[in-house]
Amino acid sequence: METLVHTPSPPPLTLPLSFYQGEDVVAIAKALLGKWLLTRIGDDPVTGGMIIETEAYAGAEDRASHAYNNRRTARTETLFGEGGVSYIYFCYGMHHLFNVVTHRKETPHAVLIRSLHPTTGLKTMQRRRRKEPLTKGPGNLSQALGLTLIHNALPLNAPPLWIEDREVEIPPSKIQASERIGVAYAKEDALLPYRFSIIGSCCKISNELGP
Repeated sequence: METLVHTPSPPPLTLPLSFYQGEDVVAIAKALLGKWLLTRIGDDPVTGGMIIETEAYAGAEDRASHAYNNRRTARTETLFGEGGVSYIYFCYGMHHLFNVVTHRKETPHAVLIRSLHPTTGLKTMQRRRRKEPLTKGPGNLSQALGLTLIHNALPLNAPPLWIEDREVEIPPSKIQASERIGVAYAKEDALLPYRFSIIGSCCKISNELGP
């Protein structure tokens, strides 16, 4: 009898990897607002929600970036790969933070996903978090979605980790730009308006420290 091998296929509406490979990380950070970030971890049901807050990090020229001045380490090597994969790192010995790698190979741009409006798998996310808020702040978000270092450098177009376009359009007038959180070390780059959120989103915006 022939043995059938199941290969996971991209869920419908999944963003193509080409979405992440544009040159303008700021534009991509804005475009990710209103998209759905979803995970399917082990035997757990799908969890996730709509992205409502992001931060852009512009690589070698951005003092706030882990890859500033083309700094390459075992941790940052993922940033130098092709856009469309996850970049997850452990922050302050407490939190896993999830980023989307953008641009093409050798250009280490990334977008930190800071907050979601949770919509899918709420009971599972509550079990993982054990307290509120579920997905406000990048550390809480990753815990609720079940993301850890083992999910670093994964393509974002198939389970266990993917982003969908559900045709929610966020007009420019509804996007608020502000300074990034926790990057005072970046000098004048700390003042760049690279943090984006949806005005009037149902989840309050977090002041939890970013990368």
